[in-house]
Amino acid sequence: MKIAFIGGGNMGTAILSALIDKDLAEPGAITVSDIMKERLEYLKSTYGVSITIDNASAIDGKDVILLSVKPQTVPEIMPELNGKIKAGQLVISIMAGIKISTIREGLIHKSIVRVMPNMPAQVFEGMSGWTTTPEVTDEQKELAKSILQAIGREIYFDDEKYLDMITSVSGSGPAYFFYFVEALTEAGVKIGFTHDVSYELVLQTMIGAGKLMRESGTDPAELRKMVTSKGGTTAAALDVLESAGFKDHVIKALMAAYNRSKELGGEK
Repeated sequence: MKIAFIGGGNMGTAILSALIDKDLAEPGAITVSDIMKERLEYLKSTYGVSITIDNASAIDGKDVILLSVKPQTVPEIMPELNGKIKAGQLVISIMAGIKISTIREGLIHKSIVRVMPNMPAQVFEGMSGWTTTPEVTDEQKELAKSILQAIGREIYFDDEKYLDMITSVSGSGPAYFFYFVEALTEAGVKIGFTHDVSYELVLQTMIGAGKLMRESGTDPAELRKMVTSKGGTTAAALDVLESAGFKDHVIKALMAAYNRSKELGGEK
């Protein structure tokens, strides 16, 4: 696969490194374009990829053009690529909140994949939701799927509206998890552990619990019941969370993220 990265930030770099690590693309078949010369030199020395500050030259002869710039730079990069992308080239966008219609009109190009990845893609454990325009071929869909599977798991949606939903669940989800880990770690310190010990206890518990859910296939509610003995320590803790409306607050938080995602996307 020959691929151009327009933008060499953290998420683009995560995908780039995954493609090389999993032999989906040779370093020599990858070109990265970015305005930050220091960043480009880092990517060249670390991964052996080609670099440029010229977006138009970066896409020449590539199968895939991956847009991984910040949303606010879209008005700048669109004119540089407008009309220069050939019919057989696939555009993949991981730009947050930028709809397919905006990309289509800005680039005058029809074969577009829009992706909502998340932060754990940086360690190849990401969760990506994606959708395409009707013009994307089955072969191109398989190509996009292979790229996303290199950084974790993926789910295809036949309607772009689901990407606003996935933003609030898996896109923002890592922050919810980190916040809960913060709270549990602080609680551990309050009962007498050092911060480092409390953090290690919490982190490995979270990792282990997630792996157990994945590998056992058991419903999380059932797993929770298996840990919880009537009148025991776990029950005492869960009673406090329930009385504080824990689930309701989580649902409200997610809905706030979802509504904000729609607002940023121009919906009411």
